[in-house]
Amino acid sequence: MELIGFQERASSQIAQRFFDYSANPLMVDRTTTIPFLQTLVAITGSGKTLMLADAVSQMRDGFGVAPVVLWISKGRVVVSQTFENLSSGKYADNLSGFNIVPLLEVAPDHLSSADTPVLLVATVGKFAVEDSSSEDRKVYRAQLDLAEESLWDQLKKRRTEKGQRRPLIIVYDEGHNLSDLQSERLLELSPDALIVASATLTLPPRLNNVMGRLRNDKGWKDEDFSTSVSSREVVLSGLVKERISIDGYITPLEPALDNLLADLKIAQEVTRDHKLPFTPKAIYVCSTNTVDGMSITEDLKRPFKDRQARPILIWRHLVEVAKIKPEKIAVYCQLKFSKDSPKPTEMHLFDGGEKDYARFTAGKYEHVIFNLGLQEGWDDPACCFAYIDKEMASARQITQVIGRVLRQPGAVHYNDPILNTAHFHIRTDEKGVFDDILRDIRKDLASEHPSIALVVKDEKTRGKRDRIDPQPPRTIPTVGIESSRALEPISRIVKSIMDFRSDAQNTVGQGSRMQVLQKVGEESDAQFEWVDVEHSNRVTARSVFRREILRSYPGGLRRAGGPVNLVDIEEPKFDAMIELSSPAADHLRTKAQEVVAAYIQHSVIFQNDVDSPYSVGPVAIDPNSNEEFKRSLHGKYSGLNPLEAKFARALDRTQRVWARNPVGSGYSLPLLHEGKAYWPDFLVWVDKAVVVIDTKGDHLLVEASASKLFEIDGAEAGKRVVLRLVSEGHVEIQNGTVHKRAKTGFTVWAWRNGRLQPTHCETEKEAVEAVLVVD
Repeated sequence: MELIGFQERASSQIAQRFFDYSANPLMVDRTTTIPFLQTLVAITGSGKTLMLADAVSQMRDGFGVAPVVLWISKGRVVVSQTFENLSSGKYADNLSGFNIVPLLEVAPDHLSSADTPVLLVATVGKFAVEDSSSEDRKVYRAQLDLAEESLWDQLKKRRTEKGQRRPLIIVYDEGHNLSDLQSERLLELSPDALIVASATLTLPPRLNNVMGRLRNDKGWKDEDFSTSVSSREVVLSGLVKERISIDGYITPLEPALDNLLADLKIAQEVTRDHKLPFTPKAIYVCSTNTVDGMSITEDLKRPFKDRQARPILIWRHLVEVAKIKPEKIAVYCQLKFSKDSPKPTEMHLFDGGEKDYARFTAGKYEHVIFNLGLQEGWDDPACCFAYIDKEMASARQITQVIGRVLRQPGAVHYNDPILNTAHFHIRTDEKGVFDDILRDIRKDLASEHPSIALVVKDEKTRGKRDRIDPQPPRTIPTVGIESSRALEPISRIVKSIMDFRSDAQNTVGQGSRMQVLQKVGEESDAQFEWVDVEHSNRVTARSVFRREILRSYPGGLRRAGGPVNLVDIEEPKFDAMIELSSPAADHLRTKAQEVVAAYIQHSVIFQNDVDSPYSVGPVAIDPNSNEEFKRSLHGKYSGLNPLEAKFARALDRTQRVWARNPVGSGYSLPLLHEGKAYWPDFLVWVDKAVVVIDTKGDHLLVEASASKLFEIDGAEAGKRVVLRLVSEGHVEIQNGTVHKRAKTGFTVWAWRNGRLQPTHCETEKEAVEAVLVVD
């Protein structure tokens, strides 16, 4: 799987920090190093597994001896999914060459190979016990059919046939669950690196000794221990939803369910109208065998129609009142029945066993009723709606459930906010309880999901619209990148790349040494010494070339476009095996940078009048905070900053039809120099053109390729697309740098006579008039 720019930067930072540290690591004693310690801090849905896999792959490429990787998670479901994804699923290509094995199936040969890296997948429960002799922990037992030592001892030694100790990388992808006991056990293995992924930076006290040594002896600061991913970049990438809507109820469960189902119906209609390849789903979180308002267990002998257990009440409401077919509903909890009063044959009940989970995930259920036992490890991006019952309605539990519905289906934001929103309907006993929960949720979201908007509804605001359709409908031609003129110069660069397949000199790293612990002498008087390993693992020229293009043009691969698609990457010369620090690798990186430069220089931004135009879609508003406008397509907008609000009011007074353009899901222009989408603030329809206006684009003024945004090719028929940037204050450009000469007024930027032309305006009225002048 190709990485997005922020993912590649994070994985590369982890790998580079490790290489910097491993060149001169701290020591516990003569043969034991202080492990490299790093926390990957990223929100749910950002692709932590992909970033960790890529970091491990990069670290492998720098070792002289193939490493052992111990990849651990808390739950069985998570481990099962991780093994599948890493071994044969969506991340398998990111760990090419690794032998991926469940921990308890590892054989001695897996741990003794100096050439083949091995990745072992396990739950912490396999080893995190107080008594390491416990009979139910197979990891400590001797595997008599394979070896004379216990697996745990083999992991500690991990010795090759030459007596070299293989490097050990430990990855824990549920870092918030890491305990002192688990840390103690992991440190027993003398790892070279410990990498922990979590939504927040939290580490157990047992690691304080490691952190203390790194602080005192290496001068590490807090930021050196973590690689943080910007939540805003994750949202803008489309990987997660951009909005969370919370609706609170102090009512019986039926009204809450009815409102959820009404919203779900709208969302499903939108997906059908847009012919999208998924159907929005809903989850219902509740206690299992208790009666509403009572802590006692229900009498299982009561007839099914008289049962009051919450999953049964929800299931009956969906089937009997909402008329939803039972085959679309899954009940995933240990709901109990008696022989005298069994469950209906049409109810699909799963009690949480491993086979049950497999059957559940294979089904096409649109409604899932469960307790919190399902939430860990289960992710379905099509899940957009959640009902949370009062016994489950604590802030911590709700934020955990938010993680289950935050992923965005298709990893793209759609032209309707109802599909870009995680919808929660929460039932509590009294308003004060809901207010307390909401306060805590805001606090949790601020730390864990700071770039996702939060909208709250209650009895007073429930009837107010939070989604407004455009009136009248309007379209605007799409804009793309045309790169045919870059084919020939890129082809010339690729032809100039040297063929290193038969080169034994330039493919070897220069001055790159790493030390490994090696057994010296016979078994009776053997000692362990650190010895130099001259060379690192070899990788294909292709992988070096592709990675450098990704670094230089981070958005190109993400959108299935960009310079790499103009290169015949399957040419045989890219099969050459080289070391990362070799002259060959440097040559390939230079050529990759030349390819990116040629792509930017020779490509153009063009207006696409052939394909269907972009249709302005509905917008989301906060029913508690919005501003009305008379001439805008939507009538109301929320979330305008002070400059945008001034400009919107001035636009509204021009009598032109205009619209606020939502970031992430609205109309976008391509940034040629970055390969990313760019969302202007406003769209205005004038006689000859559609003017797209942005008030936050000062950074584009000094980009060499930004001129192509202002000179959009095409527009042979119909309205043409024209870009205008607005800067606050009196702004000038001198020697490639933006200077603000005065804080008052505005500067409007247009492209005339082959260069950027500023127009200085004293008021927003003058600025709007200047913006709408189309040559």
